[in-house]
Amino acid sequence: MNILVILFPLALGLGLLGLAAFFWCMRTGQFSDLEGPSWRILRDDDLRSPGDTRINDH
Repeated sequence: MNILVILFPLALGLGLLGLAAFFWCMRTGQFSDLEGPSWRILRDDDLRSPGDTRINDH
């Protein structure tokens, strides 16, 4: 029974911390563009002209 004195405030504190993090993310616009990153990964930014035969020096 004494463990509830520790676990209940700890669970309540973690829940409030998660809720505060959620509201911070909403306020700063973290969820404003959900489709952008998924389309950005598909675009190829390394497009070359057909006559370009350079070798990548990676």
